[in-house]
Amino acid sequence: MANSCLQLCGFLLSSLGWLGIVIATSTNDWVTMCKYGVNTCKKMDELLSKGPWEECVISTALYHCASFTQILELPAYIQTTRALMIIGSILGLPAVGLLLMSMPCISLGNETQSSKNKRAILGGVLMLIVALCAMVPTIWFPIGANQELRLMSFGFSLYTGWVGTVFCLLGGMMLMCSSDSSTSSSRTYQDNNHFYYSKQGGGNQPVASSNNHAKSAHV
Repeated sequence: MANSCLQLCGFLLSSLGWLGIVIATSTNDWVTMCKYGVNTCKKMDELLSKGPWEECVISTALYHCASFTQILELPAYIQTTRALMIIGSILGLPAVGLLLMSMPCISLGNETQSSKNKRAILGGVLMLIVALCAMVPTIWFPIGANQELRLMSFGFSLYTGWVGTVFCLLGGMMLMCSSDSSTSSSRTYQDNNHFYYSKQGGGNQPVASSNNHAKSAHV
């Protein structure tokens, strides 16, 4: 029962984390920067919001966004952010599917518990890879943006990516721990049954031999 609860919590955390990474990938409110200076930007009320796909100018009378179309001319941190976030978002889909099929409440034919455990371990490993793919760009992107312009604050998308990364890490580790413990418990149960039946079989042999001896003596 405890393993089932741990597996269910790991599945929920991993799914929520993957959704957070997908939201961070598809939005552009990663960092808020200032072109001139902090005091000048506050007086002009003009800020710059930047993400992996476009750059937006935000002011009281203007909200204009320009997409990054020249891929080869982009800085390395933006290209890396795009590649890793897309890879993490794509890998999360089969990971969620594997974890869903390894739940205790779902059975695919006459499959054994060991096959479910293998599926859960594979899904947990994929979730850890998704978390690593999201961890690198969510840390590198604000550092690279700060080197170009003065960084003022983090955006909603970056916070969502951080939360999604933590959830995927926790969920993946919980799934792998629950699968290992359930596998070890099933092996212990099988060993105990094998010892019990072998003991019963060993105890019946003297009885059979004594019966044969009694029959031969009667004859």
